[in-house]
Amino acid sequence: MEKLQLCSAPMSRRTLLHGVACAVAVGATAERALAAGKASQSAVAYQDSPKGAQRCDNCSMFQPPNACKTVDGVVSPSGWCKIYVKK
Repeated sequence: MEKLQLCSAPMSRRTLLHGVACAVAVGATAERALAAGKASQSAVAYQDSPKGAQRCDNCSMFQPPNACKTVDGVVSPSGWCKIYVKK
């Protein structure tokens, strides 16, 4: 059976930048997937209070009187979450 060896050679700038680009792409894909379906309130850091001028009732995903296109459950019009998108 062959043993796996960790690479001890220095990482090139190209390899590092490629890894960072891949991580960003995965994050963007995850964000789009989250927006495509209903996420739990805890997954989007939902809170019942606004974050400055950002509040659910001026978010493009809010559905009056107390729902959201992307967040599961009842949401307060004066609430906020990290996937807020201004109308």
